[in-house]
Amino acid sequence: MRGVHSAVDDIRRGVFREVAKLAYEWEPGDRDKVDLIPYTLVPGDVAKYRHDVYLERAVIIARVRLALGMNINIGGHLSTHIDEAVTDQKYFETPLVNIIHSACNACPPKQIRITDSCQGCISHPCMNVCPKDAIYLDKDKHCHIDQSKCIKCGKCFNQCPYRAISYLERPCAAACGMNAIESDEQGRAKINYNKCVSCGMCLVNCPFGAIADKSQIFQLITAMRRHDEVIACVAPAFVGQFGKDATPSKLKAAMKKLGFSDVVEVSIGADMCTVQEAHDFLEEVPAKQPFMGTSCCPAWSMMAKTMFPEFKDYISMALTPMVITARLVKKAVPEAKICFIGPCSAKKLEANRRTVRSDVDFVLTFEELQGMFDAKEIDFAAIEAGPDDEMDAGSGMGRGFAVGGGVAAAVVEAIKHIDPEREIKIEYGDGLRECRKMLMLAKAGKRDGYLLEGMGCPGGCVAGAGTIRPVKESTANVAKFKAEADEESCTASPFINWMVDVED
Repeated sequence: MRGVHSAVDDIRRGVFREVAKLAYEWEPGDRDKVDLIPYTLVPGDVAKYRHDVYLERAVIIARVRLALGMNINIGGHLSTHIDEAVTDQKYFETPLVNIIHSACNACPPKQIRITDSCQGCISHPCMNVCPKDAIYLDKDKHCHIDQSKCIKCGKCFNQCPYRAISYLERPCAAACGMNAIESDEQGRAKINYNKCVSCGMCLVNCPFGAIADKSQIFQLITAMRRHDEVIACVAPAFVGQFGKDATPSKLKAAMKKLGFSDVVEVSIGADMCTVQEAHDFLEEVPAKQPFMGTSCCPAWSMMAKTMFPEFKDYISMALTPMVITARLVKKAVPEAKICFIGPCSAKKLEANRRTVRSDVDFVLTFEELQGMFDAKEIDFAAIEAGPDDEMDAGSGMGRGFAVGGGVAAAVVEAIKHIDPEREIKIEYGDGLRECRKMLMLAKAGKRDGYLLEGMGCPGGCVAGAGTIRPVKESTANVAKFKAEADEESCTASPFINWMVDVED
């Protein structure tokens, strides 16, 4: 489903646009304007996607609440609680990712079903391989499954010569690498927040648009309108996200029109993170620990430390590129507020940590930034970029952080500069399920001496919950952008000498 534009995308992005527009136009006494957003997005009396127009508006109201940074179940009109959003700083209150009950289809949990395509063959391979005798014949000699006996092993699914057996699973649960999606008493999806790491994969894989996370769009724009100096730190996956006309320099020029005072590439911080992790690996593995995991993905890091607490000290303690870049900018411009803009929902959770709050003030996804562009009717084809719109850039390897395997590749390349004789074994976990398998192998002692790269989103950051473009297209764009960098190696970054200041 990822990469195919849908009505769910239109709904989600329409909410971001209208909330951004509201923030840009907000004046004291405008409280009732927020109540008009559901009618703007769902006009008329006829429902377009759901059972009735009132249900469609109820879903929009829930999404607007979350886009304003509010809790989803506070009740009342949007305007009743709008004062909570009219602030230039609002930290996220947990939970970050929320189920919108009125939108949830209450999809059945994992099931294996025999469809009408069953031909009633006499060999019955499905029956022969079933370990629980859950398959039986009806009077027409067609097969059926007794769900009370079925253990969902899938053996019948793989044996049917007519492909008449279907495997049904909630898309949100199938996408969740933490098995955090459960069911409430009404059969609707429910998130087990003891397991959830806010990767957002459920959010972008629900075909009913029933899952959403909170946003800081309104608070960011409020800070800009109060004339705060807000500097954007843009993650390496940004290239191509806003269309072919949105070159890096045009993107910076467009973001200045939104109210940002400056824009820098987070690949600068990726370079510094790489060199730190390279030194850490050489010092720690195998002398002090059997392996080392990368640090940059908060969903992977939280999963590893939660499910494998014995490995918590084996995940790199290097600051993430987001935090390094933010500290670097605040060293240069102490009064600035920092807005990290990237592909990731989990970065919102990272920025919400008390140890990071003083470094990163706002986190927006690319999709939320697109809402701001839409609110301001930015046309990249018409944008003219000047000499001042060139971004401070990182190395090619730093830009490569955006794709799966890019972090480990950068660290290995840096190690080759530091210790050319050292041979490094690496493994990459592509999504949280693969990350868990990787750590199970490490627990069995089969990954000693390895550098393990974990990514919460299959495909890497280019597949994050806040991205706009298809993963394959974004991967190609990053590869091209990486090749265009002035320097290939992270070790050649002119900012490396600032590492000590940033760590302090």
